Amino acid sequence: MKPPNINYKQLIAQHLKILEGLKYDTGLFAASQKNVSTGYDKSWLRDNFYECLAFEIIKDYDTVEKTYLAILQIFLKHESKIDAAIMNKPKYKHEYIHARYDPKNFNEFWEDWGNKQNDAIGAILFKIGELEAVQKRKFIKTPDEVRILNKLVKYLSSIEYWQDPDSGMWENDEEVHASSVGACLAGLISIKRVDGVDVDDNLIEKGRQALDKILPRESEKKFVDLALLCLIYPYNIVTDKQKYEILTNVEYHLLREHGVVRYKNDFYYNRNPDGYSEEAEWTFGLSWLAIIYERMNNKIKATQFISKLVDLDTKAGMPELYFSNSDKFNENTPLGWAESLFIVALYQMNNKYLLD
Repeated sequence: MKPPNINYKQLIAQHLKILEGLKYDTGLFAASQKNVSTGYDKSWLRDNFYECLAFEIIKDYDTVEKTYLAILQIFLKHESKIDAAIMNKPKYKHEYIHARYDPKNFNEFWEDWGNKQNDAIGAILFKIGELEAVQKRKFIKTPDEVRILNKLVKYLSSIEYWQDPDSGMWENDEEVHASSVGACLAGLISIKRVDGVDVDDNLIEKGRQALDKILPRESEKKFVDLALLCLIYPYNIVTDKQKYEILTNVEYHLLREHGVVRYKNDFYYNRNPDGYSEEAEWTFGLSWLAIIYERMNNKIKATQFISKLVDLDTKAGMPELYFSNSDKFNENTPLGWAESLFIVALYQMNNKYLLD
């Protein structure tokens, strides 16, 4: 079953071109347009992880590997900061590995932006492990690269990721987030398979126990959160029971007409004077659900979400979000992350048509 009157090849090619337009010569991607006024011309570690998923699914490994080698160069450039965090558990946000960088020179941006984001480190370790051990790409070749990967493992140990409050995927209040613990756990399991990288099994077990204790909640304050979907895809780090609980809660509490709200009472791009009653609707939440349901062989639900996405698409690309109960979207259009998950959703569900 596929949505009617859609040229999948054309749609995927169109959005790949849009996504490629966000790439800098260094291999890093901007979060959105390079001339946007919102600060999304910068590079986030997490956004680059998600932006690369589209290129991985079409097997453009040159693009993917260039991005990850650039990220490793970021870590090497700031290696002394990582060393300091390994020696002594950080007390202040600025002592943690930053979440975003100048895509041209790899410098940190010093202003406070919820920079304490442990899941971003887990994400990078997860994908490098996948590329090396599952895809057999073997692109980690230098002693420097192996050394910094080992230091990232030690960093997660030092900060005690399984019980360390961070700003999470949405860069908000510091809590122990299931999505962050799960990302780090998945990263450690994945990178453990890479030659030369040492991961203590106890470090993995602590994360597993902490994650099981938090779920199905996202955190103490948040019962349900869009970020929990990452534990299903791409990390695949939850049990079937946990997966169904997450999906049920997200769809019941957060699914809207133009996307999925991140969590109840989200202030970001809230359009109401009271500041909390109507949350913005994120388009990539629909792609995320489509991907998950296709992987569960539920083509009916996957197709329903794809059809919604096609209706929400714009000439400029997939928006970050729509204002609540509105056909108006924000300036972060296209959002690289949204472009990538849309491409993955289209390709994954319809590649049999693409091969016709």
